[in-house]
Amino acid sequence: MNLRVVEKDDVDYLVECINDIDFMGEYVSIGQISKSEQMKYFDNPSNLAILTEAKMFIVQKKDGTKIGLMNHRLHQPYKWMEIGYFFAPSERGKGYGTEAVQLIVDYLFLSKDLARIQAGADVRNKASQRVLEKVGFQREGTMRKCLFNRGELRDYYLYSILREEWKEPEILTKTT
Repeated sequence: MNLRVVEKDDVDYLVECINDIDFMGEYVSIGQISKSEQMKYFDNPSNLAILTEAKMFIVQKKDGTKIGLMNHRLHQPYKWMEIGYFFAPSERGKGYGTEAVQLIVDYLFLSKDLARIQAGADVRNKASQRVLEKVGFQREGTMRKCLFNRGELRDYYLYSILREEWKEPEILTKTT
C-alpha cells in the first residue's frame, strides 16, 4: 500500500469520494463539493488552511488502484497533528486502514517536530477505534456532541499517540 499527495489530476477522484455518502461512511458528516470548489485549493493553497499545514493523500494498493483518502492537519502554534482517513466500502476490513495510519504516523514522527498525533472516532465506529488502538493510539476521552451528522449531534472519542509512545517505524523501513 502507498500514500501519495493529492495532485491536481486527482480532483475528479477526490470530488467523487467526498460526494459519495457510502465512500465517506456513516460516521462522517455529509458534505458535498464541486470540482470548481476543489480546484480553488490547488489554485490557491492558502484557501485550504490558514495558520495550519494540511495535506491530503490518496491511499493506493501496490498496483496503483485508488482505495481511499487520508489527511493530516497541523495545529499551530502547538506541536500536534490531527489525522483522518476514509476507505472505499469494498476495501474496508482488509487491514488497509491500519497500514495507512501506521504509515502516516511513522512519516509524521520521522519528518516533523511533533509531540502528538491525534484522531477522532465516532463512538459507534468500532472499526476505526480498532485501527487507532492497533497502531498505538490511546483513547483520551469523549468529545460530547462534537459533530453534526445525519440530523444529530454525535459523540466522538479522542485518540492520540505521543512521540514517546511511538515505537520505531514499522512500515517506512520495511524492504519487503
